[in-house]
Amino acid sequence: METIMDRSIDLGELIPQPDDDVIVCRCEEVTKGEIRQAVHDGMRTLNEVRRYLRTGMGLCQGQTCGKLVQSIVARELGIRPRDLEMNTARSPVRPTEMGVYGNEVIEQEAEYEA
Repeated sequence: METIMDRSIDLGELIPQPDDDVIVCRCEEVTKGEIRQAVHDGMRTLNEVRRYLRTGMGLCQGQTCGKLVQSIVARELGIRPRDLEMNTARSPVRPTEMGVYGNEVIEQEAEYEA
């Protein structure tokens, strides 16, 4: 586990692969090559890759791409996928209009006016 966080370890030069243009995270349109580049740029955990590229932050919340991203990152780091700590799960947050919170009051006022 120490080798993952040791950022002084040189992973070597990123060697392009023929399938680097394959989209791995469809929601955010992130390719395999972008994930590999992120690891070589210093992202050593799945959470860091997620924050850097937004993988797993789309509509599927990583249900489609999570395992693929994990295996790509592990392969670049030269470790087993199960040695990577999984992403921190968070509920999606969506903006709510203030009118939704005040809707009950508006309905009550409409009753009084009628």
